Amino acid sequence: MTRHVQADPYPWPYNGDLRPENTVVLVIDMQTDFCGRGGYVEKMGYDLALTRAPIGPIQRVLSAVRAAGYHVMHTREGHRPDLADLPENKRWRSRRIGAGIGDAGACGRILVRGEPGWEIISELAPMPGETIIDKPGKGSFYATDLDLVLRRKGVQNIVLAGITTDVCVHTTMREANDRGFECLVLSDCTGATQMANHLAALQMIKMQGGVFGAVADANSFLNAIV
Repeated sequence: MTRHVQADPYPWPYNGDLRPENTVVLVIDMQTDFCGRGGYVEKMGYDLALTRAPIGPIQRVLSAVRAAGYHVMHTREGHRPDLADLPENKRWRSRRIGAGIGDAGACGRILVRGEPGWEIISELAPMPGETIIDKPGKGSFYATDLDLVLRRKGVQNIVLAGITTDVCVHTTMREANDRGFECLVLSDCTGATQMANHLAALQMIKMQGGVFGAVADANSFLNAIV
């Protein structure tokens, strides 16, 4: 039996093979540093309402997919406590805007593994047994074992949620597309530090017949799996 999500620019997945066994919901970087008070994004001066907007929709999706037996995975961006994996130019750029990675902040050292700001927010806390991928960069495949874990689980389809649409979500989608995974971004389960960037990132996905995959909202996805 084929099953599709009503998505743009094509019904997703392309082959209609949408099953709990071969599909993962990947929640990207819903960490205090990106959407919590005192974290990295707030320290840079951005509106937290934009990065917190996906929380409710993600909660609804997670409730449904967990009940249906779909794979759920999470990512966290952060660096080793000794900062051995932090490129100098990345740290330099962050310090220029007053939120130096590795420096002390209201939620501990900014974007450092093990600090309070690095943790996933309580509203979207992983359930026991759900895989967490710790990554040092924007893409979830770079310097991680994500590809290995996905293939071991038999995943073909990746449903992307989290933040930010234009940076970590987009980079992960591009990496996944190049590896042959079929990708769907949930528009209301993602967010960016500027709405214009969020909308532009979604539009890029839909160009050229779905150059990286497809876009749908949470309701469209949930209607397809229930």
